Amino acid sequence: MESKERNIFITGCSSGIGLVAAIALKKRGYHVITSCRTAEDKQKLEAQGFTAVLLDLNNADSVQQAAHEVLALTQGKLYALFNNAGFGIYGSLVTVSRAQLEQQFATNFFGVHQLTQLLLPAIMANGEGRIIQTSSIVGIIATPGRGAYSASKYALEAWSDVLRLELADSAIKVCLIEPGPLATQFSNNVNQTEPQHKVQNPPIAKRFALPPEAIFPKLFHALEHPSPKVRYRVTKLTQLAAIAKRLLPDKLMDRILQNK
Repeated sequence: MESKERNIFITGCSSGIGLVAAIALKKRGYHVITSCRTAEDKQKLEAQGFTAVLLDLNNADSVQQAAHEVLALTQGKLYALFNNAGFGIYGSLVTVSRAQLEQQFATNFFGVHQLTQLLLPAIMANGEGRIIQTSSIVGIIATPGRGAYSASKYALEAWSDVLRLELADSAIKVCLIEPGPLATQFSNNVNQTEPQHKVQNPPIAKRFALPPEAIFPKLFHALEHPSPKVRYRVTKLTQLAAIAKRLLPDKLMDRILQNK
């Protein structure tokens, strides 16, 4: 199924999931509006033929301005919002300051809330639409060293569940995409609170890592199927993690996650 020139706004398009999704959806016929944090990345996106706006989810004024631009570019009608932008702060929780935790939530959660709130009227005005969130495997299971990032994704999962229920009587669907290990720059850009003891992905993650394009079947289904799924688990590790979380006792999960 191809789109009929539907407007979609994708956040976090400088690289990774956001960039490949923007390219694929443009080819699929969507009118794609991209976002990024820097003027340099904005120029790169525009050079590839995209409409781009600057957006720093950590800054409420930036979110307000970006939403204003998107509303103008779409004439107040938006089919889909793909909340993909985010970053990670890694390190044991005792090394994460309040300011760092607030920054983690500002980008991964508070900014998503504000942006969605500002753009939801345009999705409603469209008559139907989709709100899609990029979550994470650590939005299912919390692992040592990733507490701040995991907490922000747990919050996003709960928030998305409530928004889905609150919009149940509308034609707007809310979906979560839950990647596991993907071969992107995400891990290289993580803010480590303990540089001398960096949190590293386990070898199994690298062995089962997929390219970011692995999200395409899930993303297309979430955007275009009349009855999309609530959650799309992209990698085998994510699928196994969800099953283990549901079936295994907490103490056994603790031992597995602590490698004991």
